[in-house]
Amino acid sequence: MKNWEAMEAFVEVVRQGSFSAAAIQLGVSASHISRLISQLEAELNTTLLFRTTRRIRLSESGELYYQHCRGLPEALSSAEEVISSLNQAPIGLFKMTCATTFGERYIAPLMNDFLLDHPKIELDFHLTNRSVDLIEEGYDLAIRMGAMKDSSHLSRRLCNRVEYLCASRDYIDQHGMPHTLAELSKHHCLIGSKNHWLFQQDGQRKEVKVSSQWRSNSGVALLDAVRKGLGIAQLPDYYVADDIASGKLIALLPQYQYPYSGVWLVYPKARQASPKLKAICDYLIQRFKQDTFFKSAV
Repeated sequence: MKNWEAMEAFVEVVRQGSFSAAAIQLGVSASHISRLISQLEAELNTTLLFRTTRRIRLSESGELYYQHCRGLPEALSSAEEVISSLNQAPIGLFKMTCATTFGERYIAPLMNDFLLDHPKIELDFHLTNRSVDLIEEGYDLAIRMGAMKDSSHLSRRLCNRVEYLCASRDYIDQHGMPHTLAELSKHHCLIGSKNHWLFQQDGQRKEVKVSSQWRSNSGVALLDAVRKGLGIAQLPDYYVADDIASGKLIALLPQYQYPYSGVWLVYPKARQASPKLKAICDYLIQRFKQDTFFKSAV
């Protein structure tokens, strides 16, 4: 930092009342202190100190400069201590985001448990189904579903997610069972925030574009529509697993079902991950490993 060493020397000379005492305090020679202050005066084009053999006296410029600089060494020391503590323990504000239902059902309870053991973390947890800009909106962490497309961020897999194509028994009784992907165009398709469904055909990932007269960005609303026989939808396992197991909903086209897609912990690239980011990511991954519903692949 330009002039920092000289400014620190100047402040210490004024505080100690002499070059020799300041030199002892800073662990350098008195001649080095003298050179630093002479250079500072030359750069500022003013006299800061009047020197005599017995004492020093501040000039008018020196008095003004000292009033502005005297708190800076302590401020720097305090800043270094704060950064050091941040790099050692999970403390401070942590801003994260997640899709609404997944966040409400799984992430929020885990984060609440985490905060019980880390009371110095201040959590800002935003639930939304839109894809936020982590850098622009200042998020430390996002939990995202599906294929990772943004290589400008770092990510860790949290768990797997299986998407089921399903319909109610009433709908199948009225409209019949589709047997191929091509037949989906003849059915009432209900879609969420994306206008394509994910499948696997001949061992390859395949996205099928879907048109619909019913659309919602709410998975809960979509599930309700499927249950009431309004059409076919593709929904993640955590929405429909219980209904499929109980027979309320029927899983369709199992031969085309994509094996799984990921749920990811996504965060901006940084020189070093903060302790709170690392602690939260490690904690969430460990807890999902213990959840028998999810098959983690971390």
